[in-house]
Amino acid sequence: MRPALHAEWTKLRTVPSPHWLLLGMIAATVTLSAAAISVLTCTPAGCGGDLPKLSLMGVELGQAVVVVLAVIVVSGEYSSGMIRTTLTAVPRRTTAFAAKAITVSGVVAIAGTIAVLGSLVAGRFILPVHGDAALSDGATLRAAVGSILYLVLIALLSFGIAAVVRDAAASIGTVLALLYLVPILSQVIGDPQWQRLLQQVGPMSAGLTIQATTDLGDLPLSPWAGLGITAAWATAALAAGCLALGKRDA
Repeated sequence: MRPALHAEWTKLRTVPSPHWLLLGMIAATVTLSAAAISVLTCTPAGCGGDLPKLSLMGVELGQAVVVVLAVIVVSGEYSSGMIRTTLTAVPRRTTAFAAKAITVSGVVAIAGTIAVLGSLVAGRFILPVHGDAALSDGATLRAAVGSILYLVLIALLSFGIAAVVRDAAASIGTVLALLYLVPILSQVIGDPQWQRLLQQVGPMSAGLTIQATTDLGDLPLSPWAGLGITAAWATAALAAGCLALGKRDA
């Protein structure tokens, strides 16, 4: 496994596009988070709303860049034919697949940590002093750690789907539709029970409940249960991707 990990890390760090995508993810996350928190109207009594969640709103945009990064790690090798070289060097396909997944999740975890911390720091600078307490308690720590884990899970979900679909455009479109269309459908459908069901099963709507720090009783799922739904989606995608890599020709 160690040589496979080293090979995947070497490939990832020697190609310029992942670097720019990671920087873009950080910039997009922090920028949108800062914009969301800057429009709040604060009074001496407080700013109102779920401040940590608003400070982390940029994750909803940053995840799209994570999707692109995770997909091109797989689809790029198929389009260039590099996958044959990879599997020649690492004949055990499960080992090659695991090495890729670990490398992708590792770099996303590092970039996600920078993006999440940057968003919270931006919130501290933008908000008045009385908003600081709301951005430094235990619930905020859970929201921050959960947001990082969420980004990693989205990367793994995208990675698994890309291994099945192989085509970059189709893979990115599939994942983005899964992430963003389900919440839209839940708002369009008039039946409250169906709305709640879609919010419970959608990988984004369920997973981002981890960011909530207030009114937890009104959520369709508890924060960690919601992240568990996203983890289930990622696990299923990885299992399908690993099976596809093992059964089909390179």
